[in-house]
Amino acid sequence: MNLPRSLGRAAIAATLLLAIGACGDAATPAASGKKAGKIKIALSNSFIGNQWRVEMENVYKAACAMPPYVDQVECSVFNAGNDVSTQSRQISNLISQGVDAIVINAASTSGLNGVVQQACDRGIVVVSFDNIVDNKCGLTVNTDQIKFGQQLAQFIVDELNGQGNVIMVTGVAGTGADNDRNKGAKDVFAANPGIKVVSTYTGMWDSATAQRATSAQLPNLPEIHGVWVSGGTDGVIKAFVAAKRPMPVVGGEAENGFRKFMAGLLTPKVNGMSIGQPPFLSVISLELARAVVKGEHPKESITIPFPVATSDNMVPGETVFPDLPDSFFADFTDSGPNATVILCQEAATDGTPCPGKTLDVNLGTP
Repeated sequence: MNLPRSLGRAAIAATLLLAIGACGDAATPAASGKKAGKIKIALSNSFIGNQWRVEMENVYKAACAMPPYVDQVECSVFNAGNDVSTQSRQISNLISQGVDAIVINAASTSGLNGVVQQACDRGIVVVSFDNIVDNKCGLTVNTDQIKFGQQLAQFIVDELNGQGNVIMVTGVAGTGADNDRNKGAKDVFAANPGIKVVSTYTGMWDSATAQRATSAQLPNLPEIHGVWVSGGTDGVIKAFVAAKRPMPVVGGEAENGFRKFMAGLLTPKVNGMSIGQPPFLSVISLELARAVVKGEHPKESITIPFPVATSDNMVPGETVFPDLPDSFFADFTDSGPNATVILCQEAATDGTPCPGKTLDVNLGTP
């Protein structure tokens, strides 16, 4: 989740519809079973105010322009400006248009329950990801967000031998991912009385925002030994560098800049753990929606493992990208023989299809 996740793009957070492929007449969605012909799948995104969200939408658009989706799916994308009412209204319009499936990154875990129920009642397949919807009539695609918070916190505890001052830089308040990550971290820190959380503040899952917020906090804080960051990690590190503060142990997201510090490509070298909420969750959600509508996969939710990297296993071109911006999320693609999906760099940076590639998304064994 992760929100991400450059505020410079927030101006385009107003409603946006990007149609990919030809638009046909609205059809009544099938309640279940196989769906013949081209199907309509919409992405309902709460906002596009940070780099993670840009990459998430880019890889979705790239996937829609690649086989098999370009031949089977009419894709559309809506952004709601991080407003629950706007997102609910957009989803209601999609229901009226008779789309076959809606994939959702929600502005609120509970605020969309009603309109999601309406979609389910109409036989529309609903898949939420990253910030998921509480309503259980829909499916979900996600990592374990509580475990995300726990694992980063435990890394900090272990590296500090259970003693030290820690700050927590949280995400977008009210979202499911933020709630769960924070809970996981707080549970671990609370179980270790030698750890003192001396400040908690939001970085909005955005590097520039997190850097400004950290720069404002540091003059009032004692020596910091550990930093837990839900997103915008490279911005937090840069704030410590600018303030000439000793570099703490850092547990954070998969920003490329953070990993550059971890790899020693930027100085000082940081002792850190980087866990990714992969932007390709949108592509997995697209595939699950397509497969369920087509009758090729049961209506079952999916939990995927998140990519984890430490300062000891940085590999340029695989886990860190020296030529890409610091704010770029390095986990835009999976890797290895059991990869969920393999995407090219252009898909994440520009939203363009990977040349000559048919996209294979591994949903696992049903």
